[in-house]
Parts: sequence; C-alpha cells; structure tokens
Amino acid sequence: MKKEKDPLAHDPLLQEIADDVKNDELKNLWNKYGLFIIIAVAAALTAAVSFETFRNWANKKNQEISNAYAVAISLQSQGRLDESLDILNNIIERTSGIYQSIAKLQIANIYFEQNKTQEAALLLEEIATDAKNEQMQEIAALKLAAYKMDNNAPAADIKQLLLPLAEKNNGSYNVARELLAMLAIRDGNIDEAKNQYEKIVSSANTSDNLKARAQEMLALLNQKI
Repeated sequence: MKKEKDPLAHDPLLQEIADDVKNDELKNLWNKYGLFIIIAVAAALTAAVSFETFRNWANKKNQEISNAYAVAISLQSQGRLDESLDILNNIIERTSGIYQSIAKLQIANIYFEQNKTQEAALLLEEIATDAKNEQMQEIAALKLAAYKMDNNAPAADIKQLLLPLAEKNNGSYNVARELLAMLAIRDGNIDEAKNQYEKIVSSANTSDNLKARAQEMLALLNQKI
C-alpha cells in the first residue's frame, strides 16, 4: 500500500502553523507545571538541610551549635526572621567548614522568604563554589539553578550548574535531570525533555514520587506534542 504523504511536509504555511501550535502547547505545559516543579525541588532541597541533618553533623562536634541551629529554625518558622538571622550569623562566625555552609544555606532560605532574591542567589553561588562539603555544594547549585530558571536566566547559565550534577551517580542526579527536563520544555526542546525524563524513570535511585512525576510528564509530552 502506498504510504500517505505528510500534508505538512511541503507546505511552508501549514508547517509554520503546526510549529506555532507546538510552541503554544509547550508554553502551556511550562506555565502549568514549570513553577510547581521548581517549588517542589526547592522545598525538597530545603528539607535536605533540616535540623535533623544538621544535628547529626553537629553532634560530632558541639552540642551547643546544634542547639543554636534548632533555635534559629524555630524562630524562622515563627516568622521571626531577623532573630533567626542573628543566630545563624553567629554560627558562621564561631564555626568553619560544613557548619558554616549549612548556616549560610539557611540564611539564603530566609533571604528568599524576605524577597531578597539577589542576596540569596549570591550566597548560594558562594556556597556552590566555595563550600568544602560536596553535598552542600550540590544542594546550593540545585537551588541556584531552580532560582535562575524561575527568573528566565539563559539556558547556558543554568546548564553550567546542572550538567556536572547530572553526571553523578548520587542523590543530586535525578533532581538535576528533572530541572534539565523543565529547562528543555521552557526552551521548546521536546526531545531533550523526553530524554531527561526517560533517564529519571530508568534510574534505580529515583524516588517513587519523582518517578511518578516523570512518567506523568512523559505521558503529557507524548500526548500533546
């Protein structure tokens, strides 16, 4: 049987219309899911440096530091941000290494709450480049990438943060992949978005929630695009 010709293949006007429709669908997909995923990633990364995490590290060195951090987190949850900042800055002055990095990361979180986004981004950039602990570097880089994506930063700037993490076989791998997928959707690159989501689904280290989200996005991309 003779194969039917693609009616769009040789008609520039129809092809242009099809491309416009595809771009609108991608924009709708980004508008509907982009911010949600960025918020989900940021929330997960904030939780990654919870008091329990800090206490496990600080117990090895100084219970007083651990207690101070607990007070700072409590004050932050009560909306007493300036008081929380005072304690966190004191921790930075009295400690070094990973303890400083964790306190700085929490200060960045508070800056975001205070809408001091530029100050927060600068602090994340400092941690991502100067932190002595690899996990702190990765968390800061992921949060910074999510912030930049939410503010429509150039793709090259975001990829510079994410691509090194996407090559690692650790907890940052799939988070970086998800952000790369959303970046591809933002920029209209369907195949790249699918590629990233497929890698997430096939990874043995993917959490159930992230795998379900990736499968849903793949279904949407296959259905709408």
